[in-house]
Formats: sequence, structure tokens, C-alpha cells
Amino acid sequence: MASREEVTIYEDEVRSRYSHLEKMTDLVAVWEVALSDGVHKIEFEHGTTSGKRVVYVDGKELIRKEWMFKLVGKETFTVGASKTKATINIDAVSGFAYEYTLEINGKSLKKYMENRSKTTNTWILSLGGMDYRVVLEKDTMDVWCNGQKMETAGEFVEDGTETHFSVGDHSCCIKAVSSGKRKEGIIHTLIVDDREIPEAVE
Repeated sequence: MASREEVTIYEDEVRSRYSHLEKMTDLVAVWEVALSDGVHKIEFEHGTTSGKRVVYVDGKELIRKEWMFKLVGKETFTVGASKTKATINIDAVSGFAYEYTLEINGKSLKKYMENRSKTTNTWILSLGGMDYRVVLEKDTMDVWCNGQKMETAGEFVEDGTETHFSVGDHSCCIKAVSSGKRKEGIIHTLIVDDREIPEAVE
């Protein structure tokens, strides 16, 4: 049987691990935003009696306003390594009901993600028991892996371009080849250790 001291230590560990959830009594919205450096979780608390507003990004408190007389409005902050602008809009729907919407770079989250799927490619792969999320930003040809911008080397080849980089001791290459169709444009393929990785849909 566990001693009283062991139980107290365990309770303290559990309390500290979930302490930010304990405080979130006014949690009204949670969003997940996929950026090049990873998927970020945004949580928003809104006290409709006190006007309190608290914004958490990945469990870390970014904004706290305790007493706000105006219950509607917006909170703006940044997310991720590239400091992407995010805004939570608070609108009254009827009576004491409120609607919360998230904008990323001035676009609704839905529009932002639709646009992002056109400007990036994402691959999820497992190497040596570790999971990796590789993102190609097509406009800059920047490559991100698990939140880190990768050192890359580009070269022109007969049928397009190749962007080379390494993940651990694995050689990776993103091949860019024309589809031959104007609407499809360029097709990007990730090859790791000579095998093609299927693209992920986020």
C-alpha cells in the first residue's frame, strides 16, 4: 500500500500536469491550426459575466484580461515559429449567446486552410520509430520537419527540380515535376531512402 507521502506526491504531479485545465472554467472554443512548424492548439476562455478573456496557444497562456466591460470584440496574437497573425472575434448572436471565430492572417480558418492546401504539401512518415511531419512551402521552396526549417540543396534535373535534405541519417528528396496539365501545375513528391511517401491531408 502506498504511503501518504507517495499519494501526495502523485496528486501534486497530476495537479501540475492538468493545472491549466482546472483554471479553464470558461473555456468556450478550441481550434487546431496546421502551420509549417506544426499543428498548434488554440484555446479561448470567455467569462460572459466578468468579460474575462484568456488565450492559450499549445497550453501556454498568451493573453489574460480579467475585467472587460465590453463582452464583444477581438483578441490578436501570434502563433508558431513564423509568428503567424491570429485573431479571435467575439460576436453577440442573441441575448447572452456569443459566437467565436478564428482568423489566421486575416482569413477565416476554413479559407486559410483551403488556401494553405494549395500553397503547401505535407507528408507524415515514421523513421526508426519516430514520427516526422514534413512540409514544403511551394512559394518559397522552404522545407520544414517537426517544427524546424531544414537546410536544403536544390538542383535542376532533366524533368524538373530536386530539393535534397536529411532527416537524421535518412536522405530525403522532394521532386518537382510538371504534370503537363495547366490546372494541376507542378507535382511534388517526397522520396525518403528511395521510397515514395504518400502525401497527407490535414
